[in-house]
Amino acid sequence: MAVNANDLRKGMAIQYNNDVCVVLEVTHRTPGNLRAFVQGILRSIRTGKSMDVRFSSTEKVETVPLNTYKMEFSYKSGDDYVFVNPESFEEVTVTPELVGEAKHYLVENASVQMTFVEDKAVQVEIPASVILTVTDAPEGIRGDSANNVQKAITLETGLVVQAPLFIKTGEKIKVDTRTGKYMERA
Repeated sequence: MAVNANDLRKGMAIQYNNDVCVVLEVTHRTPGNLRAFVQGILRSIRTGKSMDVRFSSTEKVETVPLNTYKMEFSYKSGDDYVFVNPESFEEVTVTPELVGEAKHYLVENASVQMTFVEDKAVQVEIPASVILTVTDAPEGIRGDSANNVQKAITLETGLVVQAPLFIKTGEKIKVDTRTGKYMERA
């Protein structure tokens, strides 16, 4: 299906230079005395490289259908991450570059949304918040409770976050995956 370059949105997959690319960012520009254009950052599915591309605002772009599935994190194999489709039990191995910052929130059986283009994983989305177990929480020092004092605690994934003094080792806490901050006890 062909769409105008003006209709490109982040997360879409398009055909570009005989390759399928995912749109990472789109900016519409209208310079003073020139015609409007669309500036986009695309990531090639084949090579994994990102590129800066400029389209005329009226240029036609061929879109590629995306499929999104609910997947569960299974285990880490070397540097790669292995996910399983809970319905078909199909395994999908994903590179650390594709997982990105989500690695700090992945524990066994954690649910994620995975987007595929032509049977190749292109995006891993984690929920807005996750529940993780505290593996190391130093004791708060007596008299430290003056004004909402926080301490650095380590979670089961190795992530270090700031949390209130009352959090102890072994407790489960809720963490915001967008900011990486403590939300509440779970």
